[in-house]
Amino acid sequence: MNTREVIIPQGMEILYEKYHYCPGIKVGNTLYISGQVGRDENLQVVEETEAQFIQAFENVKKVLWAAGASFDDVVEMITYHVTVQPSNASEQQPLIIPHLPLFIKVKDRYFTNKFPTWTGVGVTALSTPGLIVEIKCTAILGLEN
Repeated sequence: MNTREVIIPQGMEILYEKYHYCPGIKVGNTLYISGQVGRDENLQVVEETEAQFIQAFENVKKVLWAAGASFDDVVEMITYHVTVQPSNASEQQPLIIPHLPLFIKVKDRYFTNKFPTWTGVGVTALSTPGLIVEIKCTAILGLEN
């Protein structure tokens, strides 16, 4: 029988205590990571775009490491990106994800060996004003190649 293990890295205790959700839950050898955003340990949104992307990935890394995993163990990644209407566009033109090339550049610093599946979703807003990306992952620990 599998057991449910709550994963709360140091510095993320407030997420569980105040907001009542787990940064990660491990069931057997599968780790489910809640959407991580570009907020620091004081829950302050990181302002600069690249720095916010880095902070979001660093938060994912904290959960992975607390569970004894790494980015090589991630098999699925879902990202949510705040979209914008192009300034010269009509209302009928689609929204765009303005920083996707920069996000991919940052992502490639963390996923350097084994690449996960990836689904990117455009959204109009995230939970806190100023956030522009949220990263949710599933990892399988102990997989070979």
